[in-house]
Amino acid sequence: MRKITIAIDGHSSTGKSTMAKQLAKTLGYVYVDTGAMYRAITLYALQKGYIGPNIAKPEFLIRELPLIHLEFKHNASKGFSEMYLNNTNVEKEIRTLEVSRYVSQISEIREVRQKLVLLQKEMGKKKGLVMDGRDIGTVVFPNAELKIFMTANPEIRATRRYKELIDRGADISFEEVLENVQQRDFLDTNREFSPLKKADDAIVLDNSTLSPEEQFKRTLALVEDRINTA
Repeated sequence: MRKITIAIDGHSSTGKSTMAKQLAKTLGYVYVDTGAMYRAITLYALQKGYIGPNIAKPEFLIRELPLIHLEFKHNASKGFSEMYLNNTNVEKEIRTLEVSRYVSQISEIREVRQKLVLLQKEMGKKKGLVMDGRDIGTVVFPNAELKIFMTANPEIRATRRYKELIDRGADISFEEVLENVQQRDFLDTNREFSPLKKADDAIVLDNSTLSPEEQFKRTLALVEDRINTA
């Protein structure tokens, strides 16, 4: 069967990673979570004190980008790849709300995006890949055979994200999560370099009222149609 490149973009907390993982597993494709890459660099900046409340030292982070090594390592027991930052597993640390608060600010740094886009393009030289993020269909793989843009009502996205954080034991209010979702939407769509936007040929998938099963069934049908016509 012919293999294609699948680019999934969209707003935060729309379930892009979950969808991409499920597609990759079903199709036997490689999955790349670009959000994890930006989150790992954000974690590095937080650990170094280059970002934080009333702190913004992008020049220090830019200077140290050559020292930052990112790698996905497959966890056989969990069935998916985890993010390693300088040989340390940071999969749990990068999913915190603290990292979420600053990841959009780190993502808008031109040098950060340039570094990661180069890595992502290298990963996708072969077909049979599912990659999700903010600029996959517009910048990383503008020629991808299938582009999907995922979105949903902000309150619905915040509710999903809140439940996820509470299940992980986070001490957080719904209002804080909603504010974070709205802030990330604004920053992602208004940054100067490579802003979040729908590719002209992307298919919009609004999952505000879709169950995970309905969403996956609809997306898999799109994939199968594109594979047969690519």
